[in-house]
Amino acid sequence: MNKNITPFVTRFRLTSLFAALALALAGCAASNTPSGPQASAPASGAFVQQGTPAGARPVKVMIVTMFAPEAKTWLDRLGPWDSIPVAGLSPDYPAVQCNHDDVCVMTTGMGHTNAAASTMALAFAPQFDLRQTYFLVAGIAGVNPQQGTVGSAAWSDWLVDFGLQWEIDPDHRPKGWHTGYLGINTKNPGEKPALDYRTEVFQLNAKLTSAAYNLSRDVALSDSPEAKAARAKYRYAPANHAPTVIRCDSIAGDTWWSGAELGARATEFTRQLTDNKGVYCMTQQEDNATFEALKRAAATQRVNLNRVAVLRAGSDFDRPYKGQSSAANLLGYAGQGGFAPALENLYRTGNPLVQDIVAHWDDWRAGVPSR
Repeated sequence: MNKNITPFVTRFRLTSLFAALALALAGCAASNTPSGPQASAPASGAFVQQGTPAGARPVKVMIVTMFAPEAKTWLDRLGPWDSIPVAGLSPDYPAVQCNHDDVCVMTTGMGHTNAAASTMALAFAPQFDLRQTYFLVAGIAGVNPQQGTVGSAAWSDWLVDFGLQWEIDPDHRPKGWHTGYLGINTKNPGEKPALDYRTEVFQLNAKLTSAAYNLSRDVALSDSPEAKAARAKYRYAPANHAPTVIRCDSIAGDTWWSGAELGARATEFTRQLTDNKGVYCMTQQEDNATFEALKRAAATQRVNLNRVAVLRAGSDFDRPYKGQSSAANLLGYAGQGGFAPALENLYRTGNPLVQDIVAHWDDWRAGVPSR
């Protein structure tokens, strides 16, 4: 054969071989792709996911925690566990733990970046079938003393990203402004931003939040002598009352803050972004990032956003009591005694929902039951 023709023939044969392989793979994919009525998402919200790997483990409840102590409150009680490594999770928490009831616990790592990356890795992991999974995001937070107290556990209806704002040095803010914060591309703190980022605010399924709250509203919550002493320094309720299960909303931002003015801005911003429907009570770092990752997975029908619940428990106050400085409140947060009760109350408040889903799976499988 002419040596100048040989490369052409070789390329032709390779191209033909690759084309044949591509056709064969396309045929296999087509045979595994739902068709007809099943290809559409039913009105009930029970999604059909194309290309779910054979043998993927179905999960009834996925508990999403942010760091080891939050995970421990579940892992110590609901085992034994199977440890399932997942590529892309935090190197500090590289595996998801699942028990025989199809309840799993994963840990994202703290902060927006870790939460988004780890949740995305989980949502697209081939080991799990998450189409009917209920997600319980459960973590500690700072608490607004005008809405709760240390140890209080709050179910959220709204998630607001407090970090997506413009900020002006408070010493140089315009005359008459009560804060140096304003929505991005607005002209003053009282104006609602245009929500150009599309992650500024999310509304959770009110039916699921109501079910979770009703299942847990009367549970006895944990407390501590240190927490009692810390809340007694506040001269108003509910700050100086015992912790209870409440229903109010959560703001996210990676900057830890402390102060009455910042707390007032958190309240104002929550009302702005929710059209006066939201009530700020918990401040944390991760929830909008976690929800956005699940939202992107939901766009490919891997998860169902109507099955996401968010629970936060107050481990410290977001502002000082009268006579205390904001700096002292922030720097001394660990001395408020709320850390251990908050961790315990995540379990006490969240577990009734978990156990009801497991015990009555036939009722929950197609969506939140009406009761």
